[in-house]
Amino acid sequence: MNVAMFPGQGAQFVGMGKDLYEESAVAKERFSTANEILGFSITDIMFDGDADALKETRVTQPAIFLHSVISYELAQKLNPNMAAGHSLGEFSALTAIGALSFEDGLRLVSKRAQAMQAACDVAKGTMAAVLGLADDIVEKACENIEGVVVAANYNCPGQLVISGAFTAVETACEVLKDAGAKRALLLPVGGAFHSPLMEPAREELEKAILDTTIHKPSCPIYQNVTAAATQDTASIKENLIAQLTGPVKWTQTIQQMRADGATLFTEYGPGKVLQGLVKKIDREAQVASALMV
Repeated sequence: MNVAMFPGQGAQFVGMGKDLYEESAVAKERFSTANEILGFSITDIMFDGDADALKETRVTQPAIFLHSVISYELAQKLNPNMAAGHSLGEFSALTAIGALSFEDGLRLVSKRAQAMQAACDVAKGTMAAVLGLADDIVEKACENIEGVVVAANYNCPGQLVISGAFTAVETACEVLKDAGAKRALLLPVGGAFHSPLMEPAREELEKAILDTTIHKPSCPIYQNVTAAATQDTASIKENLIAQLTGPVKWTQTIQQMRADGATLFTEYGPGKVLQGLVKKIDREAQVASALMV
């Protein structure tokens, strides 16, 4: 059984999507529509901008969404039996499998990016990667630290990202190093994504999601906060809303997909991060890039 998977923030690079634009009239039309919807020329930043401009959340998230969805549309698809996306990638996945229109998906991603940036400006937060410890040890350590710090991204066994208030995350890093972590280092991110500090963004995005039409997707989507399959539109909306303050259960998602019969995981979008994580979660799983399919 085939899986379509879509990356999240961090996969961006200057020049991304330029080849798609130059080779396809469909891609040109999509990028042109995106410039109109966003109200600025995202193509200029993606194709010829500088890395700092591309790192801005309001740019990064739509850029990765565009690259991912257009890559999917142009690839020789294997009619996926399942789909999933890492954080932001969940919106790309839902668009690819027909739950969201391209325009609505892009509008929600843009709204999400702006809301997350605003939340970052309100509360000073950060994230840190913790390597070499079992998930339950990291979770327990976070529970015992004063201030907001939670497990945010379950990327693969032995790689968990924590998120929260700056001081609490720093303290957690020291505690986790003492507990035997191989590394516990702060990440160069703008805020405490997938933590309670994103509550203002969740509230702002909730109305936009509820007001958006979501259709039954062409295959089950395994969503971040549940790691379970659904094609129910009400559940999809509920899980999308919860995603901003809830954890990305990527390890659990891949394990569940494998248990449900998934064999080939194809990544649509920039980079190969998800392919690497899948292989760390299950060595027997097959992975591919969209261009290889």
